[in-house]
Amino acid sequence: MTNLTQINQYGQQVGFALPDWQPVTRPARCTLSGQYCLLAPLSPDHSDALYHAFSLAADDRDWTWLGANRPESAEEMATWVAQKIADGSLVPYAVINRADNRACGVVCWSAIDTVNGAIEIGHVTWSPLMQRNVMGTEALYLLLSQAFSLGYRRVAWRCDATNVASRRAAERIGFTFEGRFRQVMTRKQRNRDTDWLSIIDCEWPHLRSALENWLDGENFDSKGKQKRTLESFKET
Repeated sequence: MTNLTQINQYGQQVGFALPDWQPVTRPARCTLSGQYCLLAPLSPDHSDALYHAFSLAADDRDWTWLGANRPESAEEMATWVAQKIADGSLVPYAVINRADNRACGVVCWSAIDTVNGAIEIGHVTWSPLMQRNVMGTEALYLLLSQAFSLGYRRVAWRCDATNVASRRAAERIGFTFEGRFRQVMTRKQRNRDTDWLSIIDCEWPHLRSALENWLDGENFDSKGKQKRTLESFKET
């Protein structure tokens, strides 16, 4: 890893130099293809499949920490999708299962800072069809690959401090916990403390290799069970 600080002409500690740094481009709304899923620009055409996928859950517990409530009708889902598409601060994707070519989740780029090369994975909304499934890991791998190939220096992940599953999912991928912002917002008439995590560009080559080795078809048996954990690939 690059030295985090340097000493200037006055003997002061300063950040390491970036003499060739130039702003990066905003991620294009394009399809990102993987082995098990693909990320397609979110469209109104995905609404029906998403409504079906999210309706498979017996209750709405997976929406506890999200800003919205689970859509309870096809019309509400269409509105939820339309709002994401219309939000100019987001680059929204539908996660498409390659097995049946149907949408089964949503994820967005948010907090896109092209000047400083920082970006955030947000609005992560997996249906039961994606939970504990290789598609969730591959979807995040596709996003990370896109960001770092564009020259972003930092990809962030933030979650409600009480959402332990979200933080664990990020840490499993390779995000590093940075700290907690206390009382940073209110959500659904509750206080929210926010946990921040990130992956930076110098960490990506090792994590990319680990993710690609874990996602390789040879790492799964005929029933789709992993032979080696992602953590074991990160340790090599």
